[in-house]
Amino acid sequence: MTRPSHPDNDRGGLRLVLAVPLTLLTLIAAYFCWTALTIRPSGSWDDDAYAGIVLSCVLTIGAAGAATGLWLLPSVRRVMGWGWVVPAVALGVVAGVRWGLGG
Repeated sequence: MTRPSHPDNDRGGLRLVLAVPLTLLTLIAAYFCWTALTIRPSGSWDDDAYAGIVLSCVLTIGAAGAATGLWLLPSVRRVMGWGWVVPAVALGVVAGVRWGLGG
């Protein structure tokens, strides 16, 4: 006779499934944050570089916001700890500071 499975038995598989989009969004945010931090304008006249910084910051904040929004869903928060979303939030904060200071 089989025993009914405990509802928490699926957390490992669910964690793996939910880790994929959170990790991808964090990697996207990390890439665009890196580009925002490495673009250096040649002078105050270099509008293209400033536009690239702003675009990179916006995309970083968007990816970090999407990761945070996904994590805020109750079913995701129950399985994934807050440590999964902290890197994305930190990247969003860095991008916001970069945008505010030099974008």
